[in-house]
Amino acid sequence: MTGRPAPSYVVRVAEDAADREACFAVRKEVFVGEQGVPEDIEYDAYDPGAVHVLAVREDGVALGTGRLLLGEAAVAQTGADPSVGSLGRLAVAAHARGLGVGVALVRAIEDAARARGLAAVDLHAQTHALGFYERLGYEAYGPEYLEAGIPHQAMRRSL
Repeated sequence: MTGRPAPSYVVRVAEDAADREACFAVRKEVFVGEQGVPEDIEYDAYDPGAVHVLAVREDGVALGTGRLLLGEAAVAQTGADPSVGSLGRLAVAAHARGLGVGVALVRAIEDAARARGLAAVDLHAQTHALGFYERLGYEAYGPEYLEAGIPHQAMRRSL
């Protein structure tokens, strides 16, 4: 079989300041740079208490990120009970799309939620990404709404 080999990467919980900065850099590239989300609303009061995950190539290049909100922070996002986590800020750098990074990030966030005893994960999907999340077992609920000027849909998956 010919073609280029798939780049090797790992997905891990962001453990130190350098990891978090890498997460924030990917978010800035995707949400602020590509999608025009104002930088002052991209980073919020939930970031310090969130579980951040990072996909990083073996040479150290950050490929993608996402975060899991827990407890009251999740309730503020989902309106659900504290046994439901909130997956958010899922971003994959343009050069890494199509490599399975997004799926790996979602599964890592779900693993982090399970490890913390959560029963389900909610998310606010940009409507263009509904099919991606549906393929991963998420189901849409409620009306479509605007978040940062972008159409979104609430979704949930039981763990």
